[in-house]
Amino acid sequence: MASKVAKSLFKVSSPSSTVKFDTARRALSVSAALQQKKTLPDRTGKNVVLVDGVRTPFLVSFTDYAKMMPHELARHSLLYVFYSVGMIAAGAYDVIVAGGVEFMSDVPIRHSRKMRSLLLRLNRAKTPAQRLSLIASIRPDFFAPELPAVAEFSSGETMGHSADRLAAAFGASRAEQDEYALRSHTLAANARDKGYFTDLIPVKVEGKDGVLDKDNGIRVSTPEQLQKLKPAFIKPHGTVTAANASFLTDGASACLIMSEAKAKELGLKPKAYVRDFTYVAQDPVDQLLLGPAYGIPTILDKAGLKMSDIDTWEIHEAFAGQILANLKALDSDWFAQTYLGRQTKVGNPDLKKWNAWGGSLSIGHPFAATGVRLAMHTAHRLVREDGQLGLISACAAGGQGVAMLLERHPDAKAE
Repeated sequence: MASKVAKSLFKVSSPSSTVKFDTARRALSVSAALQQKKTLPDRTGKNVVLVDGVRTPFLVSFTDYAKMMPHELARHSLLYVFYSVGMIAAGAYDVIVAGGVEFMSDVPIRHSRKMRSLLLRLNRAKTPAQRLSLIASIRPDFFAPELPAVAEFSSGETMGHSADRLAAAFGASRAEQDEYALRSHTLAANARDKGYFTDLIPVKVEGKDGVLDKDNGIRVSTPEQLQKLKPAFIKPHGTVTAANASFLTDGASACLIMSEAKAKELGLKPKAYVRDFTYVAQDPVDQLLLGPAYGIPTILDKAGLKMSDIDTWEIHEAFAGQILANLKALDSDWFAQTYLGRQTKVGNPDLKKWNAWGGSLSIGHPFAATGVRLAMHTAHRLVREDGQLGLISACAAGGQGVAMLLERHPDAKAE
């Protein structure tokens, strides 16, 4: 198109031909720039693609999903239809459905370890006398249940405490955390109202009229209202509150992954190429939630990319303090030299491209279902924002972290 414009202008001989020539030259340069968008090579030999993905509305636990069963909720996401990448690359499978469900409204509550041990021994007892002897050993404290908690299994510390200490270590103030939380809810509400959450499918809950078709944790508040909340974990001086932390959430998701050749064979139009991924791990006590600070530079270096090459960032928001700590770590020479083996800091991403549709703080975080949401928001944002490369990253239990690179597929369309 640009070449045709240039040729037609070059034929014109008039006092304004210089102006027209400059216009043509700009058109050519713009066209060349668009054609030179950064692309990544296929590392799998199969050009693995993300065809599509869906999720149920993410709801605050103990609300509208409360009487359902986890498998029932998961069924909804599987009906519409990342080890998967490796399995496809190895030729073990052609098509894989990946996803998960989290149902915090009905978490199993265990007997105490003492009671579990006694019941297992009771099951193995061979005589009535042995059974009576074991029953006689029961003490009152055997009946105390082990209540569930969002805690790190290796240290026993709740993640809220970890987030509070991490925020303090990196100097993320209460005001900064509240401001970031407000940003997340505001952006999520804006994206929802514009109809951008096209990965969301409606759910019919027995006994309720109509269908559930919206996330119900998005609440745009005011700085004044957020300031009134008291610390949730480290009292009275902590900075993590109910408003700047992700909430217990119920939800399910599923996505379809296959080779590009298989997608074409089936007549499917993929959303994105799954170009690369990496797993990292660090100290689960002091650096439990710093997965992105390790994963982001690792995958950028692996792919030969710079921060500025990334068009969309979708980073899991466990806590506002956790996000701010990761951003501060990425922008710290000391952190880079001490923990990443780099001479200089990684730098800061363009925050206009960072979680532009909100994140886990506002949309919710059903642990096993968030990954697909991050991937689908990345794929859809790349189309709507005319981007090419998207980076996903998240922290995880055990001090682990994950990062993934998606590239917009030429067949992807805005929904």
